Amino acid sequence: MSIAMQTTLDTVLAPLYWLLSLWSGAMDILFRITGLGILEYAFMHRALLVGLCIGVMAPLIGTFLVHRQLALIGDALAHTAFAGVAVGLFLNAVIDLGVTPYLTAVVVAVIAALFIELIAETTDAYNDVSMAIVLSTGFALGTTLISINAGGLTVSVDQYLFGNLSTVTQQSAAILLVLFAAVVGVVGLTRNQLLYVTFDETAAAVSGLPVVWYNRLMVMVTALVVVGAMQIMGVILVAAMLVVPVAGATQVSGSFTESLVVSVLLAELSVVLGIAVAYYAGGVVVLCAVAIYAAAVALGRIQDSYGDDTSPEMGAITTTDDGSTGD
Repeated sequence: MSIAMQTTLDTVLAPLYWLLSLWSGAMDILFRITGLGILEYAFMHRALLVGLCIGVMAPLIGTFLVHRQLALIGDALAHTAFAGVAVGLFLNAVIDLGVTPYLTAVVVAVIAALFIELIAETTDAYNDVSMAIVLSTGFALGTTLISINAGGLTVSVDQYLFGNLSTVTQQSAAILLVLFAAVVGVVGLTRNQLLYVTFDETAAAVSGLPVVWYNRLMVMVTALVVVGAMQIMGVILVAAMLVVPVAGATQVSGSFTESLVVSVLLAELSVVLGIAVAYYAGGVVVLCAVAIYAAAVALGRIQDSYGDDTSPEMGAITTTDDGSTGD
């Protein structure tokens, strides 16, 4: 059964494998031109591509989360994604499922995201309470499954906890490209509605927007970002890419759109610098992001000292007759 499932998955992902081969070919050409050691190996080609995608995905949804004061949801979903990885490893060991654990992580993380919203909606609990419940449940489930030795389950979980550039396989990179397309597509199509719900949920509900469903959509997209970033960031640090570049961008931006663009640029800079240094001296993507954040704070203070202390403009939002929004 595992061979059949693996063959089916590879068939579905075949066009993306072709894109990955083109990307690797381009990196080989760049290596011959520049001589940079980081571009010599195929696994670094995949790690760099995954990192660049994460540099777009994470701040794209993280900007909405930070302004909704949901910065910690990334941690909650990362720990439940770890449970998804554990489920995949367990099933592979017990019934020889033959599916990458990142696929089961996607499923479990999306379900957990919906549970966070469901708990908040049905129990009137604050979002941080529902996040704490899901986080602890997910991590407890993951550690329990990892500790069970049924079917000879003996694996190292370090790559999932801390991330590992060398373990980004062709299949996991292809899955990341699917997640990237889904996240960018959803945010691109619903950007105005998400913006409306983020800054005035009550007015959005009055205007006829299905606020509950947009809240659920936001947390599900966050789950996709978390699983994608987990490949190189690991469970422990994955939430940093949702928050730190956005926090830095808000220090120097004057509008929501500007903040969104700047946060992506800062995230990409963090990823490229972090992966480049990690090739020689260990994983430092988050350290680069924090250093860039500190520089943004300093720049923001300098702007304030010159009298530019106007509050960021988040953009005017109007509602049309059919309930859609614009800004």
